[in-house]
Amino acid sequence: MRRSVAGRAGGRSTTPRSRRRASGTTAMLRAALVAAGVLVGALGAVAPAHAAPAQNAAATANAAPATAPTDGGRPVQIEVRRFDPRSLSPAAVITISGTLTNTGDATVSHLALRLQRGPAYNTRAELAAADRSPDPALAVVPAFRDVPGQLQPGDSVPFTYMLPVADLQLDLAGVYPAMLSVNGTIQGTTRRVGQLATYLVEPPSDPTVLARTSVAWLWPLVDSPHRDASGRFTDDVLAREVSANGRLDRALAAIERLPRTTPAGGQATAAVPVTLAVDPALVESLAIMAAGPYQAGRSAGTGTQAAASFLQRLKAVAAAVPVMALPYGDPDVDALQSAGLPGVVTRSLPGSPDGTARDDGASGAQSSTTSASPPSAANGDGTDGAAGSRILSAVLGIHPRTDVAWLPAGSVRPETLATLQKGAITQVVLPSAALAGGDAALGLDRTTATAATTVATTGGSLRALVGDGRLGNLADAGQAAGGPRVAEQRYLAELALLSLQTPAGGATPTVLVTPPRTVDADPDAVAAMMTDATTAPWLQPASVESLATGPAAGAGAPAALAAPGAPALDASGLATLTAAATLRDAVAGAAVHDAAGALAPYDAAIARNASVEWRADATGFRAAARDLRATMTQLAGRVTLVAPVDGTYSLASNNAPLVLTVRNDLPFAVQVRLQLRTTNIGLQLGDIGRQTLQPGQRATLQVPTDAHHVGGFTVVATLTTPSGKALGDPVQIRVKTTAYGPIGLIITIGAGALLGLLFLRRLIRFILRRRRGNRSGDGAAGPAPEGAAVPLPPTRSPV
Repeated sequence: MRRSVAGRAGGRSTTPRSRRRASGTTAMLRAALVAAGVLVGALGAVAPAHAAPAQNAAATANAAPATAPTDGGRPVQIEVRRFDPRSLSPAAVITISGTLTNTGDATVSHLALRLQRGPAYNTRAELAAADRSPDPALAVVPAFRDVPGQLQPGDSVPFTYMLPVADLQLDLAGVYPAMLSVNGTIQGTTRRVGQLATYLVEPPSDPTVLARTSVAWLWPLVDSPHRDASGRFTDDVLAREVSANGRLDRALAAIERLPRTTPAGGQATAAVPVTLAVDPALVESLAIMAAGPYQAGRSAGTGTQAAASFLQRLKAVAAAVPVMALPYGDPDVDALQSAGLPGVVTRSLPGSPDGTARDDGASGAQSSTTSASPPSAANGDGTDGAAGSRILSAVLGIHPRTDVAWLPAGSVRPETLATLQKGAITQVVLPSAALAGGDAALGLDRTTATAATTVATTGGSLRALVGDGRLGNLADAGQAAGGPRVAEQRYLAELALLSLQTPAGGATPTVLVTPPRTVDADPDAVAAMMTDATTAPWLQPASVESLATGPAAGAGAPAALAAPGAPALDASGLATLTAAATLRDAVAGAAVHDAAGALAPYDAAIARNASVEWRADATGFRAAARDLRATMTQLAGRVTLVAPVDGTYSLASNNAPLVLTVRNDLPFAVQVRLQLRTTNIGLQLGDIGRQTLQPGQRATLQVPTDAHHVGGFTVVATLTTPSGKALGDPVQIRVKTTAYGPIGLIITIGAGALLGLLFLRRLIRFILRRRRGNRSGDGAAGPAPEGAAVPLPPTRSPV
């Protein structure tokens, strides 16, 4: 029977998931798996002396190259569906089944399989070292087994391979690297055409001598932001994620498939105490979608039914397993702290009294029978805690843990931990790379793995759990060559080594498995991995809470700097986000009373825009940050000065007030100050102090002035918060005055008086001359003859 390459097993879509995020640890794991394949391939190239001649010839022909093979060199891809038993015993028979797929462009015939192994590992550090440094040491190479049929390009053929454990000569307990290799003939040449690295676990014959490693899981339900700064959906990708076979649908299905236990008269609970880590922003978005209708970009959203169904399923799961609330939007808290934005961190925390971030779309979303639309804080929903906690309580009907913060991959500053402490966080989950001794906590640098530790902060110390991302990455279906079952075998091998390396009578090893935040799970495979803790003799299930209260060991101080190439938010986008948050703080600083409720949607927008998921999309992050800054600019512009129509204002007198109009379009009262600047010393402007503007008020402010001369003056007016942060845009006004000032009046009056005196002087002189002329005429000439010219007074001004 043959199957097309497109018909991938398990019914899972082969289309890459939307906005897939590949973290640094995930990339490291992929490289490690390739290196492991190289290791066992190199081991397989060395045939033992007692092998049959045919086997020796095959081994020579199948020598693996020093680098990972390409499709041209190894065109046959191996996918494993069954690999039994998970742990070996001397009398057992290994059974491996799956499919062989020809990814090349030539027909492959005369197919044959064999399983070969290398020397045992006894510690986890040895396995990690082998990942980094392939060592072609001794190998056991059984004979090839034929596989019927041939492979045309693009075709698949099923296979089943069986081998007695005794043929592999496993004489000691341990973990053995193994390789399943495929021989075939291409164009007349027989050679190795495919290979797959895996591991064989041989526990001690007496399992009681093993230390049973306690394994806890933290399972994320997180997604990329799908809403802009105004709260509108930018796309309908989330609808696909929660629909059948979507990424979030599969992540939830993995937990649904865990076995349940039901105590007498009690609530059914999962047999494996997995803790869900849920982003309140995701649940809030799904609640808006479920309430419907909603707009997604330029089209009507299509996910109302899918979102409602997903929330009903999530509610049922949340009743069976512990739930931990992540900060709203899952922001990159260390990046925010480094940017000087600890307030943004605090407002996103689900248990802080100052945790305000939420945007339930109350303007458009209505309640529905699914109880999907979370009530706003003003509705008095009867739940305790900050906004994030209230979202999960209202939608899922639970009271989540809000005192634990799970930090993403990368460094963490003591100041960040102190900010979390102030926000009611009593415990953190850290990646191993965030601590100087993080590898020791994973059992790589010491014999006993211990997840619990204590980290120093600037405000004291904080309880911590070190997450095991190496194991967590194995839960991502796309990260292991050979399929999820091969990933599970690696998972069992690493945990077996932790039990084997622990000294007899020592402390119990503890491990907290932390998958990637946007894990792409195969539900059956992940459920099997989680359930292994209840079936493998060297494992036992544990909860996050039990690990935190159990034995602790040192893991070093917080790493000062992130490792080179560690994921981080784009610096340019972070600077734009910082500017936007500063505008929000300016508006909050002007509020007369607490404006947390009114600003909650803006706090939510900032938190979503700082999401860890933007690390892998620098271009998208920068665009989202610009949109956020534009939205915050509009918010600050709702308290503003109203400029005169023509930009000119005339003063009626030298001390007439300058009248300006201000407008407050915010839903809360604000206090503002008016700052006026002019470069002309002929105009003095008074200070009117703080002014209170009521919600929706349009008011006039009268500023005392003192104009010293007639003319025009340029005045720049700016509204600020009481602390001096600008609100709205500055307004430039041209002030004109035609009134005289005191000095101008003195000069004008003096000039008028002088002019009057000069006229009076001229008049007096004229009169005196006339009188003298009349007296002289009486004694000599007499009256002038009729018709004679009479002298007139001068017409020139005396001035």
